Amino acid sequence: MHAFVSYAFIGFCVGLIWGLGCALALLYSIYLVGYRRAVQDSIAAEKPERFKRAMKKLQVIDSR
Repeated sequence: MHAFVSYAFIGFCVGLIWGLGCALALLYSIYLVGYRRAVQDSIAAEKPERFKRAMKKLQVIDSR
């Protein structure tokens, strides 16, 4: 019985670490895709409507 508990605990810890690592990798990749898209939108000659709305919310767009 002691061996089963030990192996169960080790399996739980490895599974938890593996699961958290995969979740963090997924979140980081989503973040990078969003960041790249934001940079592309900010340097584009014609700004997308979504970018303009976001800038208005931040009150950064010039009032020319």
